[in-house]
Amino acid sequence: METATTNIKFSDFELELKKYAKENNVPIIFDEGLCFLETIIRLHKPRRILEIGTAIGYSAIRMNKCVGSEIYTIERNPDMYKLALENVAKVGKQDEIHIIFKDALEAFEDVKDLEFDLIFIDAAKAQYTKFFDLYTPLLSQRGVVVCDNMLFHGLVMDDEHYMTYSRSVRGLIRKLHNFHEALLSNENYDTTIFPIGDGMAVSIKR
Repeated sequence: METATTNIKFSDFELELKKYAKENNVPIIFDEGLCFLETIIRLHKPRRILEIGTAIGYSAIRMNKCVGSEIYTIERNPDMYKLALENVAKVGKQDEIHIIFKDALEAFEDVKDLEFDLIFIDAAKAQYTKFFDLYTPLLSQRGVVVCDNMLFHGLVMDDEHYMTYSRSVRGLIRKLHNFHEALLSNENYDTTIFPIGDGMAVSIKR
């Protein structure tokens, strides 16, 4: 896969977050995917964003930085939640980035009265269909859903070696395949899956 050409800039603190993620095997968005996501945010100018999968708060901080969007982000891992709180505090964005400590399948009650202009899904890939179905009713008119890791490191497109993977990996690949098909057949959204980063799906509400 070709690497995108970009002039994206990172603050010293953001570089620290990237380094921490790499050294501690924390999955954060690839640079190419981040550039793509931030371009969508700058064009769409969402007032409020819902993120499913906070990790250490890196993408939430970057998304807020684009156009000042208010961010609600959901994280179930206690260690990641604690780090995300600390990192958001370090950039002084506690009033704009709200971190919800719950499993995303159980957090709907926390945001059910809010409307979101953009939903970013970057969490447990096996649950993408459930996340999409659960939270898209909260989208504003012409709202956008962006899903990361749609190609799962290229494995989703690797039919030739499918049977060489473990049973659990094959199951995850099947679920992502099914999610691809569900997105592309959903008549309520215009969807394109881009081979950028680890694969980015963009679904625009009709």
